[in-house]
Amino acid sequence: MSVESIIAEIEQLNVLDLVQLTKELQERWGVSAAPVAAQAAGPAVAQEAPVAAPVEEQTEFDAILSEVGPNKINVIKVVRELTGLGLKEAKAVVDEAPRPIKEGVSKEEAQKIADKMAEVGAKVTIK
Repeated sequence: MSVESIIAEIEQLNVLDLVQLTKELQERWGVSAAPVAAQAAGPAVAQEAPVAAPVEEQTEFDAILSEVGPNKINVIKVVRELTGLGLKEAKAVVDEAPRPIKEGVSKEEAQKIADKMAEVGAKVTIK
């Protein structure tokens, strides 16, 4: 059986079968995707030093309202301003704290949200 015929067979599999095949091969041979990629770079590299996984820098943050503080009405106004929510929805965010104000924003935007909320006495956690 040639490598080309094996590849042709694999190309005909659906996604679920491919996932099952991958898991089965990993279990049977005791490997995972990361070491296989390291070996593809060359056996000398894999034997000389362990390959360090690249550290992914977090690019998306969540601004979570953790404490409302004494000025609930002002906090609701700021939540409405920041999110564009209606009065009822903004009140729900404040009443159900801790709850995200905005999710998947840049670090700078999350910090601006935290600063704006601190002005009205609320506390925001950035995750």
